[in-house]
Order: sequence, then C-alpha cells, then structure tokens
Amino acid sequence: MELVKIAKTNLRSDLKKKLSLMTAREITEQSKIITNKLLSHSVYKKSNRVSIYLSMDSEVQTYSIVKDIFISGKICFIPKYNKSEMFMVKIKSIDELNSLPKTKWNISQPADDDLREDALTTGGLDLIIVPGLGFTTDGKRLGRGKGYYDRCITEYKKKYPLNNLKIIGLAFSEQICNDIPINQQDILIDFLICP
Repeated sequence: MELVKIAKTNLRSDLKKKLSLMTAREITEQSKIITNKLLSHSVYKKSNRVSIYLSMDSEVQTYSIVKDIFISGKICFIPKYNKSEMFMVKIKSIDELNSLPKTKWNISQPADDDLREDALTTGGLDLIIVPGLGFTTDGKRLGRGKGYYDRCITEYKKKYPLNNLKIIGLAFSEQICNDIPINQQDILIDFLICP
C-alpha cells in the first residue's frame, strides 16, 4: 500500500511537470480535438443526464462541452466540493454557470447555502466526464490525490447498481501513461478520449 502511494506521488510530480510545459495554444488545440471526439462519441450522444467537471487552466477545457450539453437538451450536473466530499449538482443554463461564485482554484461552483438537486440523491446519471492527471488506455486513472471522484462514483454505483453509468476520461497526449499504480479504492474509467 505504501509503495503504491509513493509511486503515485512520483508519477503525479512527473505529470504536473509535463503539464506545466504545455502552452496555452497547445491546451486549446488539444482541447478542441478532444471536444469534437467526445461530442461524436456514441455514449455521449445517447446520454441524457451528464456530470462534467469544470476545467482548471491545466486540464482539458470543458466549457464548449458544457454549452453542448445545454444545446442538445441534456441535463447538466457539475461537481460541488467541500473539505471531505463531492456532490454532483444540477445547473440549468450556461448563464447560471457563468453567475456562480469561484473557488480558490478559480472553478465555478454553487455557494454552500445554494441548495440544488444532487445526482447522488435523485439518481439517473448516464455519464460522468472526469478529469485526471494521468490515464492509461486500459482505464486506469490518476487523480490529484484527494479521492473525490473515486468515492463519489463508488457511492453512486453502490446506490444505483442497475444504472448503466459510463465514465469517460479526457486527457491531453502528455497525460497518457504506460501504467498507473492502483489500489482497490481506485475506480476504472470506461472510455478515454485523447487527441
């Protein structure tokens, strides 16, 4: 267990270095390619209730995807974090998203007293689009080390075992790894979309 933790820490450090070397233009260009691939993916096309992360500067940019979720009449959920857990809360429009306050990571999320539908309570998610620092082509994912997505998705699948939830990871070419050390808490993704 300790060896896995050390290996993950080292890999995170390497991946953060690689990402820090990407230019804004490279991030934009790769994000466009990834967005187009996602929007034409059969799982995305068939989905109705979609949870998507709101990107930080060093992640695959998701604003265009969020816009498409609304344009195509899907229902949109975004992560809402507190110190120990993450919820998937509903937003109704791109204007509403633009009006949300920003966290210390410069990510929009509803304020603590802003009560919204939470997908963990109401169910029915078809698709969760996840960020990560690193991914393998066979479904392993390395997050930032807090375990928010692993816990949230595990809890969701436990609560709704018959739901056909799919998980898609988005990654720059620089984030593809030959292998990622994992333990039993780490969820696997169903599909990886990269340039």
